[in-house]
Amino acid sequence: MGKSWKNAGKSENAAKKGKIFTKLAREIMVATKAGGPDPGSNARLRLAIDVAKAASCPNDTIERAIKKGSGVLADGEVIEELTYEGYGPHGVGVIVECQTNNKHRTAPEVRTLFKSHDGALGESGSVAWMFERVSLIQGTKDGSFDPEEEAIEAGANDVEKDEASYLFYGNPENLDSIKKALTQRKWNITTAELSYKAKNITELTEAQLKDVHEFLEEVDEFDDTHRVHATIK
Repeated sequence: MGKSWKNAGKSENAAKKGKIFTKLAREIMVATKAGGPDPGSNARLRLAIDVAKAASCPNDTIERAIKKGSGVLADGEVIEELTYEGYGPHGVGVIVECQTNNKHRTAPEVRTLFKSHDGALGESGSVAWMFERVSLIQGTKDGSFDPEEEAIEAGANDVEKDEASYLFYGNPENLDSIKKALTQRKWNITTAELSYKAKNITELTEAQLKDVHEFLEEVDEFDDTHRVHATIK
């Protein structure tokens, strides 16, 4: 998810939790609009609901988001998915995926975030060459196992340890097949999405990395941010 830079154990106050619920609801709306309101036949929606419930998002918020996404509850709000590219502090390549109901507000605010940290928002493709477009499946599994063998059996190209879970990477078109294979192998899937994997890592000192972490945290906390990807480990 491009968030290995996030500070572990960071506390969440009520205001921040409200922002998280808003972001979760937007993903549910977008998933519903893209694949329909039935989580049984819409894998993206089913996962979005699972993630929302795991974050203790209220059921009425989830149900309202599904109704808005399916057009049952028409309030005129339209959520768009937008992607921005640019260089953060110390030349780090950054891709920011946003979900917004006002793209005319989002673009200048993202630009300001970059500029305030001595970075610069670029044109489409300006840093995309530093990343590989991949399918990303994150999950956990009980018992003993060989991660490399699990990746091979599921059809993934690579696997990485991420604290208590594992990240499986594969070709974009294999997202669903890898997820299904891992599920059949008793993995508890917490993320299954198209993502960006850095292939050019920016070398930084400890002090520079601290600057980048602060920048990425601020970008991630921006209301319209959905995912953030950076060329750091």
